[in-house]
Amino acid sequence: MTLTALNALLAQRHSCRAFRPDPVPRSEISEILDSARRVPSWCNAQPWHVIVTSGEETDRFRRALMHEAETGTPAPDLPFPRSYSGVYQDRRRACGWALYDAVGVQKGDRVASARQMTRNFSLFDAPHCAILSSPAELGPYGAMDCGGFVTAFALAAQALNIATIPQAAVASYGPFLHRYFEIPDDRLVLCAISFGYPDADHPANAFRTDRAGLEDFVDWHG
Repeated sequence: MTLTALNALLAQRHSCRAFRPDPVPRSEISEILDSARRVPSWCNAQPWHVIVTSGEETDRFRRALMHEAETGTPAPDLPFPRSYSGVYQDRRRACGWALYDAVGVQKGDRVASARQMTRNFSLFDAPHCAILSSPAELGPYGAMDCGGFVTAFALAAQALNIATIPQAAVASYGPFLHRYFEIPDDRLVLCAISFGYPDADHPANAFRTDRAGLEDFVDWHG
């Protein structure tokens, strides 16, 4: 692959928030996972473990997750950010307002914004969901390695014209996920990746976020 081809995939990839119901063939899901497993990891630990749902199993999980979100209390295995400040808050708000503008949510409409937030727990109607976990004993470095896996998964999927959205919101219900999928307590549930074919006509997929320039995050020495 050339750098031009890689940059094209990076530019095409976005967080998809509306999917078509058509299932992705198992062979293509396997291709995505086979590519993602090649990312580097600390001491080659390869800490990721992935649970993939399809068909009725995705729908059953979706229903259970939505019920949990309506009745349960968030308790993520990995602590969420304490706060967003400065430019990080600016970027977070810009992304949120771009989404709300695309789907017609007015500023100050808390009911509509909350309704859009709950779309996370319907997995944005995706036909598949991947749940990613890492050994608790590996701590932040295991989680960092899995971040590389998520990126590779998303790019490999994009190469097959399959859309993705990594979701921390799903992982906010850690105890439920441990029970539902029988994930051992010695593993940290990090995130979900909902994926499938994008609904290109849905307004939630009509916007893109921008990226900071090199001058915003690089200090050159020498």
